[in-house]
Amino acid sequence: MKKHIFKNIFFIISILTLCIIACACSLNIFNKKVLPVPVIKVTTHDGNGCSLKKSDGYVSADIVITDVYGSEMKDSANFKVRGNTTALDWIDKKSYAIKFEEKKNILDMGSGKKWALLANAFDPTLLRNYIAFETAYELEIPYASEQRFVELWVDDSFRGSYMLYETVQKGSDRVDIDIKSDKGMKDFLIELDMKNEDEDETFFTIDEFKFRAAEPENPNDEQLNYIIDTMSGIIKALKSGHKDEVIKKLDMPSFTKYYLMNEYFKPFDFGVTSVYFYYKDGLLYAGPPWDYDLSMGNSNDEFGGRFSAADATDGIFADKNLFSYLAKKTWFKKLVRDEFTAHKAFFSKLHTDGGILDTIYNTYSEEISRNYNDAGWDISKWQLNIQRPPAKTYEENYNLLKGWLAERYMWFERY
Repeated sequence: MKKHIFKNIFFIISILTLCIIACACSLNIFNKKVLPVPVIKVTTHDGNGCSLKKSDGYVSADIVITDVYGSEMKDSANFKVRGNTTALDWIDKKSYAIKFEEKKNILDMGSGKKWALLANAFDPTLLRNYIAFETAYELEIPYASEQRFVELWVDDSFRGSYMLYETVQKGSDRVDIDIKSDKGMKDFLIELDMKNEDEDETFFTIDEFKFRAAEPENPNDEQLNYIIDTMSGIIKALKSGHKDEVIKKLDMPSFTKYYLMNEYFKPFDFGVTSVYFYYKDGLLYAGPPWDYDLSMGNSNDEFGGRFSAADATDGIFADKNLFSYLAKKTWFKKLVRDEFTAHKAFFSKLHTDGGILDTIYNTYSEEISRNYNDAGWDISKWQLNIQRPPAKTYEENYNLLKGWLAERYMWFERY
């Protein structure tokens, strides 16, 4: 009888085990994928997260980040509206910044205190930034920020699809520069920013260029003078046009890759803002890249000038800012041509049926659908006059992007 009992128990355990395995397989637990994308839930202490404006600054919040395997990271943090144009009062879908008290490794993207949640409010496809950064990885542009599609909840309100990015800042998992040395300041990070003037930031002008000091964020007089003197020498070498002088000052691989990426995608703001450079070990590097929602034909050509130039699939566009001196040089053009040739197979697959763009869309199509159907964002709402007026359906907007990339490739290949 005991033998039968043990047999029965063994049979029951076997059945239960099979059931557990079946359930686990159906939930993909063994594959550790139970969510389509990570989910970020923000609960502000005052409950006003959905009505925040940039002028409100940081507010206290509790953050829960659930990865695709179902693991949670919980912590308190500061939370605010981020951006410039994207932070305007009439822009419905805001971008946000999260700042933790201590560095956090979020979704295996490396450690950092500051993180950016980009809304892609001006890009009805929600794909332009993703494509741009995938290209940056292909080109191996140093310190290009990692990215993750996520879904965002703020104070129990579903806000739809967002992109979580590492911010452009100093750090061993970010822009790995060493600001301090035994002899004083050594490296730095700056942003070309011709149109913004934040009282909390430090700006400086050299010739016709206005820069923002990004790292260190608030340099003292000695540090600022060091940055200005260093950049003045670099710009002087660029203006001289002598190749030998230029290559002593610039890291040419990063300048070549960064120029190629921006020339190909034509970000509307290139030459005006969101253009980063960093100085490391005696050389100026171009990048990391940032902000591509108003690129790839997403500019309103009715305004003419650089609006039409950014919208067009033909023509040179990125011969601006520090690149205005390089783009004219035959030897630099050859570097760019060689770089394009080395990655031609990648660029040729961006727009093809079943290619890179199609693969990205197919991977995240459900999340994109929820952004419009569940979160309720209006795909056809025209929020910014410099943006191409969006089409009425996602398919139309997607085909416009795909068509632009196809025509840009054909022109680039000929040119």
